[in-house]
Amino acid sequence: MSEQRSRGGSSDHQRRIRTRNRNYNRTARANLSFSVSHLERLLREGHYAQRLSSSAPVFLAAIIQYMTATILELAGNEAQKRGCRRITPELLDMAIHNNALLSGFFRSTTISQVAPGWQ
Repeated sequence: MSEQRSRGGSSDHQRRIRTRNRNYNRTARANLSFSVSHLERLLREGHYAQRLSSSAPVFLAAIIQYMTATILELAGNEAQKRGCRRITPELLDMAIHNNALLSGFFRSTTISQVAPGWQ
């Protein structure tokens, strides 16, 4: 049985070649929102280590993106519980301090516009 191919469209092989030849930045390749180049520059200028691997800023960007998404999700849940439509600094503070892991991580952090009453 002969298999018919469409003549109008491009094959999978041609599509892969076209995709492979494009130059993507590291942020797009890692499918991240936080800039890998910016974090690499901050790591280099901060002199945290003598040498820096190429994957370190990618990993750091992924961690920051994950933590941001988690905190915003918790704050959004808190806003829904209260019937609010906006995420305020107070809601961020409550979301962080109501979560056991985040509370320990952000123990010494002050969120702007929030009175420090969580000791």
